[in-house]
Amino acid sequence: MRRPARLDALTGLRCFAALNIVFFHFSNPQWFGILAPIVNAGYASVSFFILLSGFVLAYNYAGKARTGELDKVRFWEARFTRIYPIYLLSLLLAWSVVPVEYAAHTHQGFWWGMVLTPLLLQGWIPPLATFLNTPAWTMSAEWFYYVLFPWMARWKRPERLTPHLGKMLAVWMLGLVPGTLYVIFNPDGIPHLDRWSWGPWLQALKYTPIPHLCSFIFGVLLASVDEMIGRTSRLRLALGVFGLATTFTILSLAAHIPYALIHDGLLMPFFGCMILGLAGNNWLAHAFGVPPLVFVGEASYCLYLLHFNLWNIIHDSHILNYLGLSPLDPWISYALLIGMALLALHFVEKPAQRQLRKWLSVWK
Repeated sequence: MRRPARLDALTGLRCFAALNIVFFHFSNPQWFGILAPIVNAGYASVSFFILLSGFVLAYNYAGKARTGELDKVRFWEARFTRIYPIYLLSLLLAWSVVPVEYAAHTHQGFWWGMVLTPLLLQGWIPPLATFLNTPAWTMSAEWFYYVLFPWMARWKRPERLTPHLGKMLAVWMLGLVPGTLYVIFNPDGIPHLDRWSWGPWLQALKYTPIPHLCSFIFGVLLASVDEMIGRTSRLRLALGVFGLATTFTILSLAAHIPYALIHDGLLMPFFGCMILGLAGNNWLAHAFGVPPLVFVGEASYCLYLLHFNLWNIIHDSHILNYLGLSPLDPWISYALLIGMALLALHFVEKPAQRQLRKWLSVWK
């Protein structure tokens, strides 16, 4: 089958989403003026990545799956060779965090973390979900979704849009259930829930794979909607503008919306509108598809997965002080993170991916 066309605007949007997560972890949101609500709610970018992952996989593979041409084992091998080299690098960069993790957990919990994290299973145990590398919990969830995807991709292509939108509405409603139940019962007894809150039930809601599964499924279903709308349709531009504007408005009002709802499920349809808009041929898609954004967006996975431990290494080593660059911080650190992500993409991820594929082909 013909390989689907590249969607550069979505790659450009990934650049913004990855940077937003960096700023969320390592900045004062007020530095960003009118964009402060976006940065303060940077956790929502993770939900966007999960939904986008479902969309992109279905966009590329659903056609093959429906005709029986998608080999599940080859698909899983391709995903493994794509994600694991950088994932492993992120764990190797966490060497300085090991004593911290040892002190933070019981002896048994620490060794469970050391065993489960390289196996992409830590996300199933809330206290260990952020073990060694805080953002890496998402890869535990993503790998679970990859295992399920070949069966999702075989879902019959919808003949009519309205019933399909009804299915997506049901998935959205289902995705709101975990957050809604948390708000109603408040099992952790937190009086005012926000991004700084902590509790065992909240950890399970935020970091385990099941509460985020509906976002991935929504993305898979969204790819069928994409097939039904022409690339040059004016509807796409309207959807893209609506999605961006509504997302910004909701995040601006985040202080008045239950955190447990906005953390994941609430924004699904608006993320979907953004994706449909930027997957078209219009001025908005062209704006997000400019080469510099696409260039950095290609390294968004590296930036996302490496930024936490690289930031710690940069600042624990005091290298910026030695070089007299500390007055330029944190902006110099952001630039370094982008540069190192690009280096990791071209000198670690891609070469390792090619080598792993060669080894796998030999073993067969």
